This record gives sequence, C-alpha cells and structure tokens, in this order.
Amino acid sequence: MDIFYPIQVFADWLTYSVFSIPKGSLLANAVNFFIYDVIKIFILLSLIIFVVSLIRTYLPPEKVRKILSRQNEYVGNVLASFLGVITPFCSCSAVPLFLGFVEVGVPLGVTFSFLVASPMINEVALILLFGMFGWEIALLYMISGILIAIFAGILIGKLKVENLVEDFVFKNKAKAEQEIKEMTLKERINYAKTYVFDILKRVWIYVIIGIGIGAWIHGYVPMDFLAQYAGADKWYAVPLATLIGIPLYSNAAGIIPLVSALTEKGVAMGTTLAFMMAVTGLSLPEFLILRKVMKVRLILIFAAIVGLGIIFTGYLFNFIMG
Repeated sequence: MDIFYPIQVFADWLTYSVFSIPKGSLLANAVNFFIYDVIKIFILLSLIIFVVSLIRTYLPPEKVRKILSRQNEYVGNVLASFLGVITPFCSCSAVPLFLGFVEVGVPLGVTFSFLVASPMINEVALILLFGMFGWEIALLYMISGILIAIFAGILIGKLKVENLVEDFVFKNKAKAEQEIKEMTLKERINYAKTYVFDILKRVWIYVIIGIGIGAWIHGYVPMDFLAQYAGADKWYAVPLATLIGIPLYSNAAGIIPLVSALTEKGVAMGTTLAFMMAVTGLSLPEFLILRKVMKVRLILIFAAIVGLGIIFTGYLFNFIMG
C-alpha cells in the first residue's frame, strides 16, 4: 500500500464530505490535489531537513572548507557537488558560502561545482521528487545534476578564469578558524528541530504558492493546451523551457509541485525538469548577486556551461522516458 494513502483518504474526506465539492468537478480535482500535496510535502520536508541538519552538526563550514581545499582538484569537484546535495540553499543563499570557499583558497572550479549543485539538487528537491514520481526519477535527477555540477566546475577550472573574479575577493583574508564547541546528542537534536522550524518558516509560503498554482493547473488547465507547446515531440521544448526558467526565481519546494502538475498535463518529464533546473540553478537574482564578486564574462561562461548541461539533461530524460 502507498505510504501516503492515509493522506489521500483524508484529502478525499475533506474535499468531498467536509467541503461538499462534487466529485469529478474541476474544483474538486484542484482542491483535492492541493490538500494532498500540502500535507505530504510538509511531512517530507520536516523529516528530511531534520535528518540532514543533524548530520550537518558534525560538519561545520570551516571543516568542510579545509577538506575541499586540501583535495585533488577533481576529487574536490566531486565532494563539492555532493556537499551541494545536502545543503538546502537556494541559488542566492549559496553565493556567500561560494565566496567563502574562494577566500580560503578552494580552487575556483571546485567552488563552482558547489554553486551549481547546491540550489539544483538539494535534499528538498530530491525528497519531493521521490514523493511525487518515485525513487527512479529522483535518482536520475540527482545523478544528472551532480554530473552537470562536476563537469561545469572542471571546465571552469580548466579555463583559468581567476582574472574574471573581482580583485577584492582574493585579497580578503579569511577569519581565523574558531574552536567549535563539541555538541552533545541532545544539543544536536535540539539544533535540528530548530533548523527545521527555521527552514519551514522561510519556505512555507513558496510551498503553498507553488502547490496552489500546481493545483490550479491540475484542475483547470486542459492537457492539450500545454502538450501542444511543450510536448515531447517538440524539439525546441527543452531549450525553450530552460530559457523561460532563467528570469524566474524560486526554490525547489516552490517549483516541484508545478513539475508534478505539468507532467500530469502531458508535458514531457525532461522538459519540466529542465525548466525546474533553470529556475533553481540559473536564476536572474543569483546573477545579480554574483556580479558583485565576478565580471560579466565569467557569469556568461557559467550560465552557458550550466545551461547546456541542463538542456542535455532534459533531452536525456525525454529520451529515456519517451
């Protein structure tokens, strides 16, 4: 039995019995989708953020920076990409840690691997994809995102573009590492619980809005309308979805419900994931923040490499699932 079946039963009861919305109507479909996804997503978010934040108490930032700066460059790219998976940052909030890596001597290519992976394939995105589409899609998405992050970082490292980073970045002296107080297990658990509430307070509105829009699409937008413009048979659907996603800004919690609704309406999985990757990993606000620490040419190089990787992933998903 589906582990989320009790939630579906509750959503059905609330929609059809409490709200008395006629079963099969457009409104009923939208409301039922909204109730079910809101409950399921908040449960999944709470569990996964708690586990990851508990693990993170054993990996303070300075220790992570030391590990990355001492590794062979390619190993560093891999480690930085996996680090990005377990850090629940949006593209903008990942920038300060990216800057800290550069300041303490982590190779530029390695820092870009982190910058790509953190917003694109964090644990929030993975757990939501798992809950909505199953472990196969979540695993494929994680692998493709990590590969994009690794190869993007390696390519940028090979290009030797340190001269395109603003001078003050390298002149900044990293603060001396402070002794980190050893935490007891109880303190770690309390920290994790506090972190869960802190994250939920910051993302709940994105979740509600995202699911709300997704519910509206699920209930009211005709399948043929979206399939006509973003169907798997349209060769331009993936790059178009990527370009449309760049000016937008959201985190994974807000955008994945839209992915669920769009795929149910006939939009190809690879196309919707390309859109999601572009929104979370190549947002315009991120570029504006990065402009403070790097020159436009480097931002364009970064966007081009990651954008091509996203487009390739979109086509790959469409091919595998076609």
